[in-house]
Amino acid sequence: MKKTILILSVLLTFSSVSFAQEKKEVVHIYNPQADAQRDINAAVHKAKLAQKNVLVQVGGNWCIWCIRFHDLVNKTPELKKTINDNFEWVLVNWSPENKNTEVLTKLGNPGRFGYPVFVVLDGDGKVLHIQDSGYLERDKEETTAEGKGHSIKKTEAFLKNWTYSAVHAPAK
Repeated sequence: MKKTILILSVLLTFSSVSFAQEKKEVVHIYNPQADAQRDINAAVHKAKLAQKNVLVQVGGNWCIWCIRFHDLVNKTPELKKTINDNFEWVLVNWSPENKNTEVLTKLGNPGRFGYPVFVVLDGDGKVLHIQDSGYLERDKEETTAEGKGHSIKKTEAFLKNWTYSAVHAPAK
């Protein structure tokens, strides 16, 4: 009897582990094979012509917070609109298979803040700001109601403060 229970528990454990592994979905938001510098250069060129800034989002497919941010933007029309109207948005991969060390060094080593991290560039490719995404997370009250993730309100404020028109506004 003990043998039967032991065998059944071992089988149950293995079947639940393999079932859990089968259900895990692979996310492909970031492209480890992308030429990050070429993508940034193209975005900078387009931004200059359109009087926009560039929003560089650095992260990886392994990063749950990167995926959560990307999902938040995709399901929040006002965030998507703010980004599309005011920025050229570039995703730069950081992962064991491609750390983009040279590019990230040029951007001021933004990974020191964790991932995702945001770098705002002007139309000449100059770094205007590096944003630690931890400051964009929901407050305790929001987290209780909404769960973990980034705050729409904080993210919208961050984006609006770094638009081309905000950076080039006349002094008051």
